[in-house]
Amino acid sequence: MAKRRNFLDAFEAKVTLEALRGDKTIQKIAAKCQVHPNQVSTWKRQAVEGMADVFARGGKSEGPTEAEVKDLHAKIGRLTVENDFLAQGLKK
Repeated sequence: MAKRRNFLDAFEAKVTLEALRGDKTIQKIAAKCQVHPNQVSTWKRQAVEGMADVFARGGKSEGPTEAEVKDLHAKIGRLTVENDFLAQGLKK
């Protein structure tokens, strides 16, 4: 079974932008970038469907992502433990 390929976001954006321009056919873009034409079409469709969200937000991000929040909670936990440890050391 073939392994799935993971593409960088910047690569997907570049290919999608090229497909949205319409200068070349999907097949030519796919051949040049060594991806399947269906993948280029999927990325193009996702970009068109998600474009309304970009303009609805005014180009601003919605806030921190779930991963960022999780990292911040972990950091708060570590700092609390360190604080408690150091406070106990000062009491002695």
